[in-house]
Amino acid sequence: MKDSHGRTIDYMRISITDRCNLRCKYCMPEELPSIPHEKILRFEEILHLCRLAGELGIHKFKVTGGEPLVRKNCLKFLKDLKELPATEQVTLTTNGTLLSEYLPELKRIGLDGINISLDTLNEQTFEQITGRPEFSKVMDAIIACQASGIRTKVNSVLLQDVNKDEFLQLVCLARTYQVDVRFIEIMPIGFGQQFKGCSRQELLNILSETYPDHVQVHEHRGNGPATYIHLPGFKGCIGFIDAIHGKFCDSCNRVRLTSDGILKLCLYYQNGIDLRSMLRAGDPDSSIRAAMEQAIFRKPSEHQFHLSALEGPAEERRMSQIGG
Repeated sequence: MKDSHGRTIDYMRISITDRCNLRCKYCMPEELPSIPHEKILRFEEILHLCRLAGELGIHKFKVTGGEPLVRKNCLKFLKDLKELPATEQVTLTTNGTLLSEYLPELKRIGLDGINISLDTLNEQTFEQITGRPEFSKVMDAIIACQASGIRTKVNSVLLQDVNKDEFLQLVCLARTYQVDVRFIEIMPIGFGQQFKGCSRQELLNILSETYPDHVQVHEHRGNGPATYIHLPGFKGCIGFIDAIHGKFCDSCNRVRLTSDGILKLCLYYQNGIDLRSMLRAGDPDSSIRAAMEQAIFRKPSEHQFHLSALEGPAEERRMSQIGG
């Protein structure tokens, strides 16, 4: 369907849990109060909403967390989501620590792609960022995932004075392995407000010194806003997602479903609609679908992250509670 600004909305990010087994300092650096289990959407409720979303023209789904693989029966849910009549694509974002053991089943399910988060190639820095000594598990998962034939992307968040100096090393993952490496500008939400990230132009300036012959990639390599370049001799591409310095709201095609059933229209704004309450009150599908349609039609034209919290109705929840 189209929103009031003429954008086609065909993509939904689904958070199935706010829980995670890592403690990344810019996301969830400490034990946070978890959403009570009774407030988390059951898988059958999520599938119900995805079926209604499909009827509105949303055919592509990204499953996220927290860490989605910590939730019991996640793989069965992915299989069921793939089998919905309107589903065209299902992908997964994971921290990779639990991925290797599930890869054979994910391959059988026919998962369309996996994004694995990795911000550093240094074991000590990995533990500094994530709070856990799990680097080898994540690296093994990346190698196994791309070898399995599932389309694999590596998501990296670079922070000034933490891991920015590893930019070119992370880039080289795309030379060695069949992966796209994407650099995501940190969002000023929750703990992310405490850190300074790196803009695409800043990184491109560094890249151009070593790889002056890089070329722009014009093909679509996913459903999101990443822009890509290719370096000669590399197996994968290098992508940039810079929502702050490279605002892409005019082409935004997504909505988000939080683990507690809120349909969010924009990452910046607090407002959304409570679909869980409608489901559990027994509202008819026609009413729920109409509420979704009306909310999506009113999707804001753009985020306002350039404003201070006092100047706009900014989201106050942590990124792990939203789904990223």
